[in-house]
Amino acid sequence: MKIFQQNIKLRLRPRGFHLITSEIVQAFPQLAEIQTGICQVFIQHTSASLTINENAAPTVRQDFETYFNKAVPENDPDYLHTDEGPDDMPAHLKAAMLGTSIMIPVHNGRLALGMWQGIYLCEHRDYGGARNVVVTAWGNPS
Repeated sequence: MKIFQQNIKLRLRPRGFHLITSEIVQAFPQLAEIQTGICQVFIQHTSASLTINENAAPTVRQDFETYFNKAVPENDPDYLHTDEGPDDMPAHLKAAMLGTSIMIPVHNGRLALGMWQGIYLCEHRDYGGARNVVVTAWGNPS
């Protein structure tokens, strides 16, 4: 079995849902050395998250943003954690709903995503900054 791990710094992105699949794959060439296995992508932040969804229609990512803004509104008077601005506590809640980690099978040295699937960086802050992910892959060598 082989195990590889890479820390990847994702560039700053505006609030919203962004496809990062190609960025992850390009920054993690060791993936090609695994015939069959698993790849985990973990984000090291509490106000951004990861998910897998539609990779073709940008309107899906826009609708994700619309849905989560309706589901977890800013400026809720019941929030106690407000020191970092009106988008901070909602960002923590959205990140908790979507999660910090995704697992993807590896087959023939590639992520075994479906035809219409891509990895999303879900940026929940207006000015979240660059984001760090840890990518770990393990499995049978090629």
